[in-house]
Amino acid sequence: MTTTRLTDRKRSAIVQAAIAEFRANGFDATSMDRVAATAGVSKRTVYNHFPSKDDLFAQILEELWDCTAATAPASYCADRPLRGQLMDLLRQKMGLLRDPYFLDLARVAIAEAIHTPERARSMVAKLSQKEEGAAALLRAAQADGKLKPGDPAFMANVLQGQLKTFAFWPQVAMGQPALDAAQEAAIVETAIDMFLCYWGK
Repeated sequence: MTTTRLTDRKRSAIVQAAIAEFRANGFDATSMDRVAATAGVSKRTVYNHFPSKDDLFAQILEELWDCTAATAPASYCADRPLRGQLMDLLRQKMGLLRDPYFLDLARVAIAEAIHTPERARSMVAKLSQKEEGAAALLRAAQADGKLKPGDPAFMANVLQGQLKTFAFWPQVAMGQPALDAAQEAAIVETAIDMFLCYWGK
């Protein structure tokens, strides 16, 4: 049991070290030696967990996916006001966007995707599947007569994209601080008001 926990701790330390090194130096300039030194483990230990640097990067992408998958899927409830359901959806999304670990993973993944798009293509596809949860809620609201016709996937991107404009891209790309609670609330409420003004019935 103790050995298992130690192994898990070493694996976690390696992943954290890789995130730090990839962020600081990029994928190509990061060596397994640097990752081992930053993690405080031997190079052999790194290779025991991850046979290659590509495997290590794949683990980071998998953890990015796990962060998004951990949020509960949105489901439409005909008995509740739509605005309240959209509020729950965007508050949950905002919670993910403020998570420092998620942002660190996203920075690494995005930086590498710019240089080597094929390395992150599968993860982008997975994240797109996650966005489908919001589209399903909007599709159900349309069927219930609460929203005007339109492409639910496009509508979901418009709705959630407004959050990313203020609470994701400035933090990931420009190092700006996280929003405070009042700013988050204002963005969520404004995004929903604009969305319902255009698509609400």
